[in-house]
Amino acid sequence: QVQVVESGGGLVQPGGSLRLSCVASGRTFSTYAMGWFRQAPGKEREFVAAITWSGELTYYADSVKGRVTISRDAAKNTVYLQMNSLKPEDTAVYYCGAAYYIAWRSSLIKSNNSYEYWGQGTQVTVSS
Repeated sequence: QVQVVESGGGLVQPGGSLRLSCVASGRTFSTYAMGWFRQAPGKEREFVAAITWSGELTYYADSVKGRVTISRDAAKNTVYLQMNSLKPEDTAVYYCGAAYYIAWRSSLIKSNNSYEYWGQGTQVTVSS
């Protein structure tokens, strides 16, 4: 089992920045990758970014590429999502998922079903 807890959400003005954190605990040695997803009201959960636990591979959704950076601190069992130039359409609950294994192909990286464990989410609101 892997437990995942997100934090760092909040209210930010358009153009601002936030850094989300995702702390994993439990059987983290068996975790292959971590992913960030988001879900806006009335919409399906969508992929944002993913990183292998080794940090060697990353992948980003086109909608956030260039504005978002995913990284991890292995010593702290933490994955970060640095979000810059935030837009109102970035408003959503952001979830972190942990996967035992993902063949590093876009269709699998972006799929909810590839991640076995999820946190409760953290709200990000971009508004003036």
